[in-house]
Amino acid sequence: MSDRGARDEKNFKSALITALSLADGIPDREEVEQKAAGLAAVFGYQGDLSSVVEEALIAVVTRMGEGISLVDVEAEHDQEWVHKRTDLPTTYSDAYEDFLKSEGWHPAVVQSLSDVGTKILGHLQDPESEGTTWKRRGLVIGHVQSGKTANYMGLIAKAQDAGYKFIVVIAGIHNNLRKQTQERIDEAIIGRSSDPEKREPLGVGLSPSYPHPVTFTTIYDDFGKATSARGGWKLNDFSRPIVLVIKKNVSTLDSLHKWLKELNARGDGQIADVPMLLIDDEADNASINTNKPDLDPTRTNSMIRQILGMFDKSCYVGYTATPFANIFINHDAYDDKAREELFPRDFIYSLDAPNTYFGPDKVFLDEQSSERILETIDDCEDYIPFSHKRDDQIAELPPSLYRALHQFIVARAIRNIRGQSEKHCSMMINVSRFVPIQKSIRDHVSVYEKKLREAVKANYAMPEKTALGNEYMRALKNAFDADYDNCSCTWSEVQKALWSVFKNLRTYVVNSKSDDVLDYKKFEREGKGLTAIAIGGLSLSRGLTVEGLTISYMYRNTKMYDTLMQMGRWFGYRPGYEDLCRVHLSRDSIDWYSYIAESADELRQQIRRMRQDGLSPRQFGLYVRAHPDSLLITAMNKMRSGEKRTVNQSFSGKLVESYVLPRDKDINAANERVIANFWRNGFGSSTEPTGKGWIIRDVPVGTIEDFLNRFRTFEAFTERKSAAINYLRAISEAHPVGDVLLISIRANGEDAAEYRLGSQDRSSARPDKHFPSAWRLSKDRVASRGDEKLGLSEDQRAVAVGLAEDKGKQPSDSHYREVRNRPLLMVHVLGTMGKDSQDIRVPAFGISFPGGHYGMEVPVVVNKVWLDLMEGGFADDPDQEEDYDE
Repeated sequence: MSDRGARDEKNFKSALITALSLADGIPDREEVEQKAAGLAAVFGYQGDLSSVVEEALIAVVTRMGEGISLVDVEAEHDQEWVHKRTDLPTTYSDAYEDFLKSEGWHPAVVQSLSDVGTKILGHLQDPESEGTTWKRRGLVIGHVQSGKTANYMGLIAKAQDAGYKFIVVIAGIHNNLRKQTQERIDEAIIGRSSDPEKREPLGVGLSPSYPHPVTFTTIYDDFGKATSARGGWKLNDFSRPIVLVIKKNVSTLDSLHKWLKELNARGDGQIADVPMLLIDDEADNASINTNKPDLDPTRTNSMIRQILGMFDKSCYVGYTATPFANIFINHDAYDDKAREELFPRDFIYSLDAPNTYFGPDKVFLDEQSSERILETIDDCEDYIPFSHKRDDQIAELPPSLYRALHQFIVARAIRNIRGQSEKHCSMMINVSRFVPIQKSIRDHVSVYEKKLREAVKANYAMPEKTALGNEYMRALKNAFDADYDNCSCTWSEVQKALWSVFKNLRTYVVNSKSDDVLDYKKFEREGKGLTAIAIGGLSLSRGLTVEGLTISYMYRNTKMYDTLMQMGRWFGYRPGYEDLCRVHLSRDSIDWYSYIAESADELRQQIRRMRQDGLSPRQFGLYVRAHPDSLLITAMNKMRSGEKRTVNQSFSGKLVESYVLPRDKDINAANERVIANFWRNGFGSSTEPTGKGWIIRDVPVGTIEDFLNRFRTFEAFTERKSAAINYLRAISEAHPVGDVLLISIRANGEDAAEYRLGSQDRSSARPDKHFPSAWRLSKDRVASRGDEKLGLSEDQRAVAVGLAEDKGKQPSDSHYREVRNRPLLMVHVLGTMGKDSQDIRVPAFGISFPGGHYGMEVPVVVNKVWLDLMEGGFADDPDQEEDYDE
C-alpha cells in the first residue's frame, strides 16, 4: 500500500466510525459491513474492507470507565474549579480530541477520555488561582500498554488551556522511549514535526489556525547543555506554553535545572509567575529515592524534586502501571535541598482499562483464554539458563523458541489473509540482560530465519504434498495444526500466504548499545506494515511500545513486582488478531504473573473501597505497606540466610491458601480425618448443598481457628498459617462468625456418608524445587476461580457483578469476597498431583478475609526459608541490566 493508500484507508475508517457513532445502539458485524460497503461506494474507496470493518467493530464496542480516585480529604482544594471557571478555553483539548477521532477513535471513547482528563485536571491546582505558592503531588495508575500516554497527552492539552505555561514530560530512562514519546507529543500536542530536516505540520497542527506550543527538544535532541545555552531563552519570552520531552537522566535534569536557575529564577532561586506541570512517565522507575532515610536522596530523585521546588506553583503527576514503589515512598520525608518527596499525597487516580484491553485478566486469570494464550517454557534452562554470564557461548536455541518462531511466521500469514498486511506485526524475545547474549541470539535467529525464508520461497506455491516434503514447511504446518487450525482459514491458504511474510520481515536487537532502530514510523511513511522480531532486555521492558505484538517469548528470573509486570509488553490492544497471540513463559513466571495480576486487581478495588470510606492517599500507603506482599515488593531477599524478622501485616480483603502442600501420606491422611470429624459435627451448624459441595453458615470463628490449628501444613508454611489464625482472632470482635465451604466434585470419589470430599484435579502441580517434600500448585492457587461465589444468594451475586470494574465481565473472587463480608474457610481435597502420580489425595485449605480493616495488623515472623519459598530463589536484578542508556 502506498503512503496515499494508507492515508485513504485512515480517512475512510475515521468516516465509517463517525457514521456508526450516529446510529442508535451498538451495531453488529453485518450492519458495519453494510455501512462500510455503502460508504465505499459514495467515497470511491477501493481498498480492502475486511480490516477496516474489523477495526471499526472494535472501535464501536470499546468502552472506558471513569476510574476512581483517592484524595487528601483534609487539603484545602476545590476540584470543581475546572467547572467554575467560565473563561476556560478548549482550544488545545478540542484539537487533541479531533485528532483522536481522525485516528479512528470512536467519539464515545474520546469523550470518556476527555471526562477522565477533566477529573484529573481538577485534582491539579487552578493555575490562575489566588495565592503565591502551591505544590500538588499526584499519581495516576494505569495498565501496561493500555493508553496511559493518550491519557496524559489529554491532560497536557487541558492544562495548556487552563493556563499552565511550562510543561515537562519525563519519558523514561532510554533514548528510544524518549524519542517515541517526543514523536507522539509532536503529533498530539506540538502539531509540528521536531525533526530539524522536516519541520512540517502534522496531527493537531494540520489545522491552519492551531496555536503551536513551543518545544526545545526534538526527536534527536534531549534537553542538554547545548540546548540550554542556545539563544538565552526565558520562559516568559513566549506567549504560548512550552512543552519539553526529556529523558530521566541526571545530566539532562541538571541541564534543565541550571537553565531554569540562571535565566528564569529570581535572586532567591524561585520562579513565581510560571505555573508548571511535570508529567513523570514510568514514575516507579528511577524517580524513587532508594536511599535509606538518613542518607541524601538518590540523584535522579533529588533533581526532580529540586526542579519542582524552584517553582512557586507546581504540580507533579506520576504515571505508572506498577505503583508499588510509589506507594512506599516515605510521605514525611524532607530534604533541605530537594524539599518535599514525590509521595502522591494529594491524589491517586486509578484508571479503568477499556473493555477491549488485552490485559492480565485474559492472559493469566481467565482459565479458558489463558489456556489458549500461555505456553510453558520447560527447555530453556539447558540452552540459555537463568544464571548465565555475559561471555557464555550460546551453541543453540531451545526448541521452544524455534516453535515460537514458527508460530510467528504462521500468525503473520494469517493476519495477511485477514487483510492486515499493512499493519505492524511483532515478536518479542527477552531472555537475557546481557548485550552480547542478545546479539548472539539475534545471530541464531537470523540464520534460522534465512533457512525458513529459502524453504518458503521454494515451496509456498508448490502442491501441499510436495511442499511438506521440506522439514521447515512441515514445522510451520505443525505450528498451524497445533495452534491455529480454528482460525477461519485453511493450511492451503496459509501456505500460499507464507511468502508475503518475508517481504518486510526484519530482526532487531533493541538496547541502548545497538545500532538497530526499531522504527515503525519509517514503514508507516512508506505505507507498509513492519514484521519485526525484537530481541532485547530492559529496553523492551519499559514503556517502549512493540507495535502489533503477536508472539512473546520471555525467560527471565525476576520476581520484583514492577519489573516483571513491566516486562509484560504483550498487554495492549489486539484488534482482529487477539486469537493469534501467544505468550511463552517459564512455569514460575506464569505462577507469579497470575499472583501479581490478582493482587493488582485487589489493590485497585481497595482504592475504590477506601474512596467510599473517605480515606486519603496517606492511609492507602499505610495499608499497602502492611500488605502481605510488601515483603516481596520491598526486596526483602537481601535478608541474610537464617535471619528472622518480625513485621506487621494486614490480611484485609486477602485470600490466604495452603498452596504449598505436604507429600507425606500420613500427614494427608491425618488431615482427611480432621476434615471428616469437623464435617461430621457440622462445624456446629447444618450443611446446605451448593452444587459443588456444601456450605455451613454462621460458624464461630473459634471453631474455624480450632480446625486450622488441627490441620497440618507443610513445615515451611506453618508461620503463614499461624499469621492467618492470629488475624482471624484479631477481627473476631467485628466478625464473630464466618462461613465454611466444603468444596467437592461429585464424580471424583465423593461420599457424604463417609464424609469424604470428591477430589479436584491438580495435575499441573509439581514438586517444589526448593522443598522436594512439598507439592507446589500451579499459579499458587488452591481454589478455582469463582469458588468464592458458592453459597451466596442470587442477590449477593448480582451485587458482585455490579462491583466489577468492567461491566459485562464476570466478577473476580475479590468482588464475591466483598459481598460476603465475613471470614470464609474453604476446604478442598486435591487429586492427581503431578504428571506421574496415581490416586493421590492431598487436603488443602484457603481462608478469605473481609476487607475494610485497614488499621488491623498482626505480627508475622519471616525468615530466609520462607522468602525462598515465596520468591523461588529468583535473583534477576534490573539494576544490573546492561542496556541502560549512558
